Amino acid sequence: MSKHIPQRRSGIVIPHAPKWHQRLGAFAIVISLRALLATVHCRLRNPSEFLASNAPTPVIFCIWHNRLASCIKVLDVHRRPHNAGAGMAALVSASKDGAFLSRILQWFRVQPVRGSSSRRGAQAMLEMTTWSERGYDLTITPDGPRGPCYEIQDGITSLAQLTGLPIVPVSFNLNWKICVKSWDKFQIPLPFARCEVCVGKAIRVPPNASDAEREELRRQLEAELRAITRD
Repeated sequence: MSKHIPQRRSGIVIPHAPKWHQRLGAFAIVISLRALLATVHCRLRNPSEFLASNAPTPVIFCIWHNRLASCIKVLDVHRRPHNAGAGMAALVSASKDGAFLSRILQWFRVQPVRGSSSRRGAQAMLEMTTWSERGYDLTITPDGPRGPCYEIQDGITSLAQLTGLPIVPVSFNLNWKICVKSWDKFQIPLPFARCEVCVGKAIRVPPNASDAEREELRRQLEAELRAITRD
């Protein structure tokens, strides 16, 4: 069996666990990121019921992969206090890189669910559904883990149909940032940057939606998220 894919036990894909050096590196990143985000000023451009004191819970947050660093503070400050009885679960790749990211998310009190369209997808879908039934908000980067950038894959609409939860597109636009040389040009805010938080129109997928209807809603969601995104 190739060492580059998760192991299988009884037909179940076991995601990569973080190694000791990944855990150490994740801790260092978390400390640095907490200090950095403390200097970033966030402003909610268009008030939304989903980030208000009477916010309905749970929901599926739809966020571009390259804005993960910015979203942590905003969802922690604006969303978590209104869903104190539960928490948040995020879909993370089952790969070695996903193991590293999952450790970082755990430090921010986010429950990682390991899987993607190519690995452990069905199992991850069931786990995300279980977390939603416990009252957790769900977060998905629909163009990850490999892209193409700013193109939404159909997994998020399938999850919305299965759970009955609304999909809430959210984008984070930084005025001062570094863009990493990666497939998505991952964005890292610089100290004292300003972050404009834009919330788009929520989209619901009917439980009896056909493949064609689901594809149309996917296109609407992609257009909505692109419309509130500025690079």
